[in-house]
Amino acid sequence: MPLSVFDLFTVGIGPSSSHTVGPMRAGASFIDLLGEELRSVADLRVDVFGSLAATGAGHGTFDAILIGLEGCRPDLIEANELTARRTRMSETGTIILGDSTGNGVELAFTEDDMVKRPLTVLPRHTNAMTVTAFDVAGETLAEETYYSVGGGFVTSETEFLDKEKTAEADAGNGSDAEFAVADSVVDAELESYDEELPYPFHSGVELLERCRENDLSIAEIMRANELSMRDEDEIRHGLLHIYSVMEECASASLDRSGYLPGGLKVRRRAHDWYLKLKAEDPDRDPGYYLEWVNLIAMAVNEENASGGRVVTAPTNGAAGIIPAVLHYALNYVPAVMEGGEAAKHRAIVDFLLTAAAIGVLYKERASISGAEVGCQGEVGSASSMAAGGLAAVMGGTPEQVENAAEIAMEHNLGLTCDPISGLVQVPCIERNAIAAGKAINASRMALWGDGQHRVSLDEVIETMRQTGADMSSKYKETAMGGLAVNVVEC
Repeated sequence: MPLSVFDLFTVGIGPSSSHTVGPMRAGASFIDLLGEELRSVADLRVDVFGSLAATGAGHGTFDAILIGLEGCRPDLIEANELTARRTRMSETGTIILGDSTGNGVELAFTEDDMVKRPLTVLPRHTNAMTVTAFDVAGETLAEETYYSVGGGFVTSETEFLDKEKTAEADAGNGSDAEFAVADSVVDAELESYDEELPYPFHSGVELLERCRENDLSIAEIMRANELSMRDEDEIRHGLLHIYSVMEECASASLDRSGYLPGGLKVRRRAHDWYLKLKAEDPDRDPGYYLEWVNLIAMAVNEENASGGRVVTAPTNGAAGIIPAVLHYALNYVPAVMEGGEAAKHRAIVDFLLTAAAIGVLYKERASISGAEVGCQGEVGSASSMAAGGLAAVMGGTPEQVENAAEIAMEHNLGLTCDPISGLVQVPCIERNAIAAGKAINASRMALWGDGQHRVSLDEVIETMRQTGADMSSKYKETAMGGLAVNVVEC
């Protein structure tokens, strides 16, 4: 299937899309793989590799795997059920494998039984886990390796192998055959997607060409492509639901005070800031716009850090940026403010469709995984997506939208992922607020121009990819460098 707006924006739980949402999905996928063999399972082995193992404790990875193995999925599980399952597992030392199927098997298995291998990085991706199920005789019933590749996306080893087999016939032989196979896999996937979409695009250049050829905006291009997968009402209601979850997430966070979980003793600030800001700016003076943007970004990320319900946009670590910039669009853009409920809904839909089109380019041409390319792939991508979405809502041409997205990423290049203690708290929460401000500034700068600029979005995406490839693994969600080792935990 082609990438959809509903792949880039999904409802899940905190604190991490790659380290919490992805592993939970992987666990649930293994239950699907077992099928009728579920009742024959007598023992289990889980190996966790690379970044998943290195920072798993701070990200809730191991709990997420266990809950996924009970058959739960991050977009469906409620917070109270999550808490109840964690409590039961802790008290009993068991999991109910495939519990959600109604045919579960209780096994003595806890986080301590997992084999954690932080220094072992599998060739395909640093975020990897292998699950093996055995019968009473010790024979293997099922085994699969899963890769959490960022943004909650999960790919299995079997899926990789199937794609490679399909591509091998076209790749030829010789010294470059391995690289040819890899390239052929990607090309074959994209070509198959092209047949399904009215306006396929795989680069910023192609996206702008589709807009010019058909006299359509970026949001209209993305909407037309979405219509090949679902109807208009489903798109509209789905995107408004995504926004409502973003709004509920921020509102829930603004009502909460105290400290975030984990050993850093980070105090939740959004609640106190909200009370102060309401008192100082009851009439929403435009001079306070940045304070409100900072507030929303931090509120969402404090909720994410506490394991709350969030929208992955396009990752959990960057989940506060798009809601914060959307807040700006709905409360400070005159055409939206003065147009009533219909204008507000139209702005939400167009913003998210435009942002998703830009997100597709990052996902296809580079990465949105902090463990693969550093925080530039998470916060940088989200800032770029938000900048493009805002420029569209403010009346920008496709060229100005592309320019806004480029500016935002250009000034997030090289951003490292080095959270203290592996927790999605410091510097992640404040970083979302800073990146939201960058997105707004990038949009405003782009709208002062005519869309013509020296550095293209494609060039900055490729630069981000290369920078991430060159970046030391110490700065890619391993907690082995940067702030993670220079700030004393106390």
